[in-house]
This record gives sequence, C-alpha cells and structure tokens, in this order.
Amino acid sequence: MYRSTGTLSSWQMTHRNSSIVGRGSVRSWRHCLDVAGVREAAAHADYFATERYLRRRSFNLWGTVRGLAPPESQPHLIATAAFLRYTDDLCDRGPMQERAWRFEEWAGHVRKALDTGSSRHRLLRAYLHSADLLNLPRTWLDSYVEGTRFDLDFPGFAQEADYQRYVDEVALPSGMVVFGPVPRLVAEQDFVSSCRLFADGGQRADFLSDLFEDLRDGRLFLPISDLDRHGVTRTDLTEGRDTSGVRALISSTARSARASLDEAERILGEIPPDHRPFLRFFLCLFHKRLDDVGTRGPALIRSPYHDGRMASLRVIVRSRREGASTRAHPVRRERTLRQLRRYPR
Repeated sequence: MYRSTGTLSSWQMTHRNSSIVGRGSVRSWRHCLDVAGVREAAAHADYFATERYLRRRSFNLWGTVRGLAPPESQPHLIATAAFLRYTDDLCDRGPMQERAWRFEEWAGHVRKALDTGSSRHRLLRAYLHSADLLNLPRTWLDSYVEGTRFDLDFPGFAQEADYQRYVDEVALPSGMVVFGPVPRLVAEQDFVSSCRLFADGGQRADFLSDLFEDLRDGRLFLPISDLDRHGVTRTDLTEGRDTSGVRALISSTARSARASLDEAERILGEIPPDHRPFLRFFLCLFHKRLDDVGTRGPALIRSPYHDGRMASLRVIVRSRREGASTRAHPVRRERTLRQLRRYPR
C-alpha cells in the first residue's frame, strides 16, 4: 500500500533537519526506547539494528516516524515498518519463481516466530517485542502475510469488486499492521472502517502514480471494467496514448481515490492528538500525489512518477504544523472550495 517513490539522501536530511521537524524536537533513539518500555540490552541491540535498517532502506519513512511520531511510539512504528519493508523487498526482486521461493521461506519463519515468540532474525525479534509490549493481535499480521502471497501472483482486476477484494486482502491488512502501534480513541471496528477508507484511497493513488512502472513490468492495477467504460485499451496505456478516454480514466480513478481519502480524514479524530501529525502525513502525501496526477494527466503513462523532494519536505512540515487538528489537508480543501465557487457545475 505504501510504496516509496523518491528518496532523500541522509546528507540532505541531516542538513535540512531543522526545517523538517524543528530544532531539538527529535529525541535520541535511546530515549525513545526507554520511554517505549524497551529496556533489555538484547532488545536494545535489535531495535538499534532495526532503526539502522529502515534508515538505510526507506529513508523517507524513517524520517517521517522520527520527525512526526511521539517518542514512545517510534520504536514500535520503526519495528513494524522495517518488518514490512523487508518482506516487500523479498517479493519485489528477481524472477517470479525465485521471489515466490524466498517469500514462502520467510512466511514459514514468520509463522514459527509468531507461534514460539522468538526468532533468529533481528528485525522480526524487534517486531515480536513490540507486539508483546503493546499486546498487538496476530490476526492482521497473518492476514498481511496471506495478502502478500496473493499479491505475489497478482491476476489483475476484471471488475471493481476484484479491486475491493484486493483492498480487503492486501491493502487493509498492510495498513492495520503499519498503524497497529497507534492508540485508538474509538472502538476497534470504527478504526478499522476508517483505515479501510484510508487503504482504498491510498491504494488507488499509488496505482495511478505507479502506472508507468507497473505497465512496464507487465502489470495493470486498474479494473478492466474501468478501461471498457472509458473506451480505453491496454495498448492505449502501454503505448502512452493521449486520448480523451485515457484522460477520463485517469480523472475518474483520481476522483474515486480522493473521495475515499476525504472520508478517511475522520481517522485523525479517532487517535490521540500527538499521533495525528504522523497519520496526517500519509493522507497529505496521497492528496499531493493526486494533485500531481491531475497536473500530469496522460504523462503518467509515458514516464515514471517520483515524489518531489522539496514537496515531500513541505508535506512533513505542514503535517507537523497542523498539530492536534483533525484536518488533513486544509490548503487543498480551501483551494477546492474556491474553485467550485468560481466554476459551479
């Protein structure tokens, strides 16, 4: 669900640290471990290794956690994100048969670790420690592993119902694992309902922004029924044709994504105020990608899309500045309202 497109070097982030999160606002990793309840020396070593791994492998996500999440949640969010990143890496590289073999070996190792509560793998040990401290349910992790297996042999979507099944089996479990360490202020079923809206809108936004690279790899994540409705063929997309149907297809998909993300904004009121900047970042990032989709139009299928470095930094700054607000993207919302007043339907 949360693909990282575009990265910042550690040099850049280090030298821009004060503009991202404010001077003195990032606590030491050791302090975060202490306030998170991670005190054993062996566990410290696992979390230090996990933090280094995520910083190296997914710097933007690492920086978002370190800059926006409260200190007591950072180790658990880092452990969760590192586990997911490692799992995704196993499935994203090499021939399909090799990827499937690696995944099955890893899935067996994960299953055994969850059954026994122990593992020889540091990233998995850190996750197990966080799951134990926070009493995280195993259900969503099991669902995530099964969803990853389904995604590995992705058959494509014939109808919207097939896409919705993908959200239920792949995107939602992934989101629930990512946000597992975040406390709730509402009943769990209400949070899950909001997270599903989040997953739906975010997944559509990702599919649009990754359209060129997915088509290049022989994968199409838009329902065939949507292509048919707009008179678009797969060849139109693979050959980068700028037609009215292609434009309508992209616009319609973006509107669906935007509608789900707008509804998902309620999730900010369902979590404690000090966790809202972290979740707000993802909502704002998806909205930014949809803004870019609207600007690029059919150019999405002719060249790869990457999050702009300075634009991503501005999203982090805005997410932090809004603090405890339950609004996700007030600048975009106000601009949209002005446009609707100027150009009524």
